[in-house]
Amino acid sequence: MTTTTLLYLDDLSVGDRFESGAHALDADQIIDFAGDFDPQPFHLDPIAAKDTFFGGLAASGWHTAALRHA
Repeated sequence: MTTTTLLYLDDLSVGDRFESGAHALDADQIIDFAGDFDPQPFHLDPIAAKDTFFGGLAASGWHTAALRHA
């Protein structure tokens, strides 16, 4: 779905898809954000993150939601 209009919750349906631009995050960005806003081991420590569901360092969902793509 591509739109330039403001959407509200009632406008969304199960299965709707949205596409955004790409943005690469490096480990330093992930760790810095997590240290300030979401201090979970899988966001902060690559070694501890190896033993988690993610199998390695993972960006916070808050971080990915906060990204602004120009």
